[in-house]
Amino acid sequence: MNIRLSLLWRTLILLTIFVVLSQITVYFWIKRSVTDHFEVMDSEMLTHAAFNLRKSSYGIEHSSESLNPNYNNKKGLGYGVQVFGFTSDGQAITSDSQIAVGNQTARDNQSDFRAFNLESYGKDSINILDLMSEHGDKQFELQLDNRPYRSVIITSNNQIYLLALPIDVHHLYLHQFSLQLKVILVAMTLLLLFIAAFSVYWGFSPLTTFIQKMKTINSEQLGERITVADMPSELRPLAESYNIMMSKLEDNFESLSRYSDNIAHELRTPIATLSTQTQVMLSKPRQISEYIEQLHHQHETLEHLSEVTNNMLLLAKTQKGLSQEQLKDVDMDSLMTQLIEYYELLADDRGIHLVKSGEFAVIKGDKGLLQRLFSNLISNAIYYSKNDSTIKISAGVTDQTQLNIVIENQTAQPMTQKEASRLFERFYRRANDQDRKAEGTSYSGTGLGLSIVKSIVKAHRGTVAALVEDNWIKISVKLPLPKLSSTYLF
Repeated sequence: MNIRLSLLWRTLILLTIFVVLSQITVYFWIKRSVTDHFEVMDSEMLTHAAFNLRKSSYGIEHSSESLNPNYNNKKGLGYGVQVFGFTSDGQAITSDSQIAVGNQTARDNQSDFRAFNLESYGKDSINILDLMSEHGDKQFELQLDNRPYRSVIITSNNQIYLLALPIDVHHLYLHQFSLQLKVILVAMTLLLLFIAAFSVYWGFSPLTTFIQKMKTINSEQLGERITVADMPSELRPLAESYNIMMSKLEDNFESLSRYSDNIAHELRTPIATLSTQTQVMLSKPRQISEYIEQLHHQHETLEHLSEVTNNMLLLAKTQKGLSQEQLKDVDMDSLMTQLIEYYELLADDRGIHLVKSGEFAVIKGDKGLLQRLFSNLISNAIYYSKNDSTIKISAGVTDQTQLNIVIENQTAQPMTQKEASRLFERFYRRANDQDRKAEGTSYSGTGLGLSIVKSIVKAHRGTVAALVEDNWIKISVKLPLPKLSSTYLF
């Protein structure tokens, strides 16, 4: 089962792993440091005690005195070091034993040299020879009567001494220190996790604004926007992108609404006309000539419906973009020449001249769609041009990356830039029937011609724009040159 944790939990889990590993590392590092400190300190104590013992033993040897094994408490070994004496053959020196110093015995002296009594530890608890063989003169840990000691073995005056420093206090301190350190580190870990959880929750709280805005999105409230200034700097790009998305969505929804209204109107009128004419013809018997005339009217209406349907299908087709198989080399000079020759007869009826100039390069595209594109532009220019005027068709390469084709014509009626920007909207018509009759035209379109132009240009990864200067309107179409054809893939 695929379980997706929330961002808060994922952050906490990752942070917990990191903090726990860090705290474990810190714990063992601190514990090791403290342990090493005590070991160094104990080592120095034993080294100093051994030095004092050797020094005292040397003085006794030359002064014919015996060394009391409790010297650590009486003559300055210090640090709580205990001294255990052994003969050279490894026998422990008891309270009744005598220790030879030089060529004399302790019995000849005023003070006896007695080893620390081992009876309380068990006579066989220390095998000094085995310890010497195993550790030599190095320090080591030793358990005596379940009490830990740090020990070292030295030899002096043909006798063996075991110096033992009790370290149970250190062990107790380390145990208590370890417990306290664990408590502190666990508390710090919990505190860090709490702070992290709060920070994540507080840091991502602005996302609730996005959630609330998204929950209120509907066809009636597409104008809602997020205040970018109220967002943290990390979320401002997201807020800006959200606002841009909503603006595009609002524009597209309005365009779709207008398109739905327009298409309903465009289809309703001819269908209603067909229905009415059919009912009238069926209301009573008619002459054959009347039936024939009515069939001609219905045929024209059906052709108009067919043209609207085909144009809508073409729009849907081009909106999907072009595949690599559709891209072929298209000679724009030859294509434009053919279109100009085709439309010259229509233009001559109104005294309009078509003039071609400039450099028309070869581009990658769908020849049929490109022919439809410029056919719509030229026919539209002829339809809206003033009688006895000139339509200029020019081309040129811009930035070595695009072919720019411009079609200019002088309009019969003045046009504003605002009106020109709406020319590419679906079902938009500027001129009314009176304007058409005034110019002596009988052209009837569907209002989708320039929408198809825009869709075809977009499918070829190009741009189209309309610019009004005085009574002239310029339609500029920019199409990529072949070296950018690899970007057409969808």
